[in-house]
Amino acid sequence: MVVARSVAENDKPSTGEAAAAASDGDTTMQQTAAATGRTEMRPVKYHYADSFWCTYLVSVFAASIAETVTYPLDLTKTRLQIQGEAAATAVDAEGALKYRGMFATATGIIREEGALKLWQGITPALYRHLVYSGVRIVTYDALRKKLRNGKETFSLWQSALSGVGAGALAQWLASPADLVKVHVQMEGKRRAMGLEPRVHSAAHAFREIVSRGGVFGLWKGSVPNVQRAALVNLGDLTTYDTVKHFIMHKTGLPDCHVVHIMSSICAGLVAATMGTPADVVKTRIMNQPTDSSGRGLLYKGSIDCLQQTIGKEGFFALYKGFLPVWIRMAPWSLTFWLSFEQIRASLGASGY
Repeated sequence: MVVARSVAENDKPSTGEAAAAASDGDTTMQQTAAATGRTEMRPVKYHYADSFWCTYLVSVFAASIAETVTYPLDLTKTRLQIQGEAAATAVDAEGALKYRGMFATATGIIREEGALKLWQGITPALYRHLVYSGVRIVTYDALRKKLRNGKETFSLWQSALSGVGAGALAQWLASPADLVKVHVQMEGKRRAMGLEPRVHSAAHAFREIVSRGGVFGLWKGSVPNVQRAALVNLGDLTTYDTVKHFIMHKTGLPDCHVVHIMSSICAGLVAATMGTPADVVKTRIMNQPTDSSGRGLLYKGSIDCLQQTIGKEGFFALYKGFLPVWIRMAPWSLTFWLSFEQIRASLGASGY
């Protein structure tokens, strides 16, 4: 038979009970400290910050920050990539190409068009990230969880497959905004060359593309665009995820800024190396003039553009603009991942 204690006895716990409570409190504090330090690879409990929509919105916000900071390098890269093709070659009085390198191109834009023109086309670029960045991050995370299937390990081929799939899907959905961005970016160069402008704003570019090629015209250049995005995300997402967890496992470092910086630098280099050739082809196809039916006048498709570029300008023309691509991708990746991880940490989410 169990004898009930008095109220007074209940208010005064025994020595053994006090020790047990203190032990439980210490354990709870250790668990809380570990969670706050974000040393665990994935959270033990579900948190709203790890939800689909929160991850989506955080990735869009982080991408918008990174895009705004590095956009002038993207504009410079686009101008460099079309340098050399028949439709966009600008020559000086001696018959030489007017712009050769990254620095000369950037200073030429500032001198002839104004410093603010370095951000020309930023609006459709931000619109693009409303779709692209959100879709690629949540898709990669979903594929990663599916392929991992509750296991702690995640092999390189699984990570590569997830990166390719996430990048391809995200870019296909975001291709219309990317096409509008390229058209707007090139208007400053056309006007500086004395040519009549084709579009006056992002909205005008959108209407012109649809009027010339219909709704499907918004996906002109989508094949090389998707190919590029698949390669870029194979380099970015796969490299970041793999390098980050490799460093954490081998060094014992927590999920901190040092790990994020090292991982994002590696991700930017690999992404630029793998994605630049497809980026050159994509930019040239998107920028080429079209007939009344929306068909390109210079290239029949991505393979034709690839063959013409190599045949007329050599293989290394495929890496034209590589330096600004890499210089942009490194700080873009760094800014994105630091912002993304920091925002998620402040919301109480796990490390990505």
